[in-house]
Amino acid sequence: MTKSIEEINAKIKKGAAVVLTAEELSCMAEEASPKEIAEKVDVVTTGTFGPMCSSGIFINFGHPEPPIRMQKTYLNDVEAYSGIAAVDAYLGATQHSENNEKYGGAHVIEALIAGKDVHLRAYSSGTDCYPRKEIDTIINKDSVNEIFMFNPRNVYQNYPAATNTGDQTIYTYMGILRPQESNVNYSTAGELSPLINDPELRTIGVGTRIFLCGAQGYVAWNGTQFNATKPRNEHGIPLGSAATLALIGDLKKMDSRFIKAAYYKGYGVSIFIGVGIPIPILDEDMARRVSIRNRDIETNIHDYSKPKHPAIARTNYEALRSGKIMLNGKIVRTAPMSSLPKARQIATLLKKSIQNRQFFLTQPVQTLPVNTTLKSLEIRSVEEGGRRFN
Repeated sequence: MTKSIEEINAKIKKGAAVVLTAEELSCMAEEASPKEIAEKVDVVTTGTFGPMCSSGIFINFGHPEPPIRMQKTYLNDVEAYSGIAAVDAYLGATQHSENNEKYGGAHVIEALIAGKDVHLRAYSSGTDCYPRKEIDTIINKDSVNEIFMFNPRNVYQNYPAATNTGDQTIYTYMGILRPQESNVNYSTAGELSPLINDPELRTIGVGTRIFLCGAQGYVAWNGTQFNATKPRNEHGIPLGSAATLALIGDLKKMDSRFIKAAYYKGYGVSIFIGVGIPIPILDEDMARRVSIRNRDIETNIHDYSKPKHPAIARTNYEALRSGKIMLNGKIVRTAPMSSLPKARQIATLLKKSIQNRQFFLTQPVQTLPVNTTLKSLEIRSVEEGGRRFN
């Protein structure tokens, strides 16, 4: 049988849709066939809560009197990019404070979502139409015009695990990696992970409505570093970081429970983002996809002691979640960088929102790429080819 998103939305509107979290569906799949699941279930909800460095916010502060064309802008001493328009700025999550390397854009974003006041400083050379040269004031999410989150790269599809075969402890965005393969860290929600449950991105595309940090947001575009050609295992799951999503949502409606600023020793500031995506069960193929279990989701383990982080082994999420795996003949401890309890909470809240007729599904207005690959930056001499740069 087949269903459309319109038919599923009609069932949601009537309060008749059957909605399960991805974990609940995986349990159901132990006894039910894809055909039976497609007949009984309408929507599966997913969730993840993990570090997503490529995140940030756009703010329009409004014009003071006299007006200013902001050229250097700081929020709690963290610089925001002002090369957009007179009083617009983009604050990146990983931008450090001028005075405290452990504080950055992520902390400012978290403060704004929580409704706290933030110190704004801005400077300008002054123009005829924007004569003010300096501003020093306090803002919050209610005092500015628009303030929305736009994250260029979130929700990696099956990010690889990390270890360290070297002789020294190393400090990375994947956490502390002890020498001689003493630990393995991972950062994907396994069978709850959004893009694992729709690995071919049949139902996720530009315009897909999502749960973003406690509010309803949208997929705005494919994320940066989107790699659609990663090898896949027998279940169709990419072996390593593949698809990503660019996400957008209204910060003023977000909930500080689903965002968390972080600092990693030796790396810097990052941010934990909570994302949930509903997967409509359109047919037996989608039912088979969402029936995936942690034991079926394989990922590579990369060695972060080497410059290109080569893959040295493969494991699955059932093993990773157990707290230990066998790696090169020895038992090695594993630890998550993302929060499974938060991912479960997100999937459950999204489920309840759909059941309560507060969240409806959207048909993507454009599909995501199917043939993109990831390029490395080529280092070239500026004199190469006799080129001049003006």
